[in-house]
Amino acid sequence: MSLFSFFGRRSTQLPQQSVNDEKMLASLLVMAWVVEARDPYTGGHLWRVSRFSRMLAERSGLGPEDVARISIGGFLHDLGKVGIPDAILGKKEKLTDEEYEVVKTHPEVGRRMLAGHPFSGLVMDAVYMHHETPDGRGYPRGLTQHDIPAAARIVGICDAFDAMTSNRPYRRGMPVEKALGIISENLGRQFDARFGEQFIQLGESAELHHIVGHTDEGIPLQECLMCGPTIVMQRDSVAGDHVYCRACGSEYQLEEAAPALHPVLTGRRGNASALEAKPDHDLIARSVSESARALHFAA
Repeated sequence: MSLFSFFGRRSTQLPQQSVNDEKMLASLLVMAWVVEARDPYTGGHLWRVSRFSRMLAERSGLGPEDVARISIGGFLHDLGKVGIPDAILGKKEKLTDEEYEVVKTHPEVGRRMLAGHPFSGLVMDAVYMHHETPDGRGYPRGLTQHDIPAAARIVGICDAFDAMTSNRPYRRGMPVEKALGIISENLGRQFDARFGEQFIQLGESAELHHIVGHTDEGIPLQECLMCGPTIVMQRDSVAGDHVYCRACGSEYQLEEAAPALHPVLTGRRGNASALEAKPDHDLIARSVSESARALHFAA
């Protein structure tokens, strides 16, 4: 489903300003999706962090508006990575200290990108401060404890958890139990104690398992057989469609393999058009729709 058809269908049901607000918010999510697509290893990361963040905010007893704001903030938290050079984003070895300093600029870049945007107030905390830590050793400002907004504390935990449980060029993702253990060991230092304990409870009750290792609800993460990065499939994909590795260009054809489609290597490579980053408009439309009423976009 395209965003155009999604909003076109709803425009007869919502006031025009509500539709415009949803379109404006969707445009931010499309931008974030395209930024994420530059890194072949992080496909699905924004969706997973958004889902984890929503679940943690709900578990913490926050109201619907805060839950919606934090969920959207989770989707947009890495917007500033548009300013990170490809050579660093795609590096297959561990980053040097100098390269890591470049990565650490992305919250500030995100802040500048959002400055003046009508919805900056909804998501700025998550975008700008999700790497702040209670012990003051985070960045960009070195804030401590409750000087860090709740949205940033929640998204920071979810971002770190997904990074630990996802594959990277230089290591495999760790089991959920090990990642939860690391969070537990660092409560009050790297991770907010209250939200961290609640996140651990979510993990121990297996409520996160349907998100870990997925790029959308019910779509397991797939890896390129040739070089390892994530192969991203979309919910409206059907058997016979082609998908591509954005690192090496390898082509895959989707085949039926219950409960989900499975990509099979064809031996061909995609051309420039095939390798173009194509936002998942259906996923984005669902994310916006889920939050719109709580954010008072709808009457």
